[in-house]
Amino acid sequence: VQLVESGGGLVHPGESLRLSCVASGIDVSTSWMYWYRQAPGKGREYVAEITTAGSPHYADSVKGRFTISRDNAQNTLYLQMDNLQPEDTAVYYCNADDQPADYWGQGTQVTVSS
Repeated sequence: VQLVESGGGLVHPGESLRLSCVASGIDVSTSWMYWYRQAPGKGREYVAEITTAGSPHYADSVKGRFTISRDNAQNTLYLQMDNLQPEDTAVYYCNADDQPADYWGQGTQVTVSS
């Protein structure tokens, strides 16, 4: 199983980024898929999830600004991040909950700075 994130970068406050997580060895449509993030000096934080039924859920800190989605044909998970703020600066990780296994990507850095 491999999860490969991309799409991170350096942006100004108020700008947008779209993260991608290409999965191989698992099916994103039959696994609960998550985005987490880890800011410098802090623990890993839940950001969003999408259920096998396609229902999205979000942390309060990103609700209304971030959108999680998946493309079953491309076997890819996305995170559209709008109105980014400096407090969104972190390494963002893709996670697949494929019980009983749990898989993580290597992360992609998002930096929001003026």
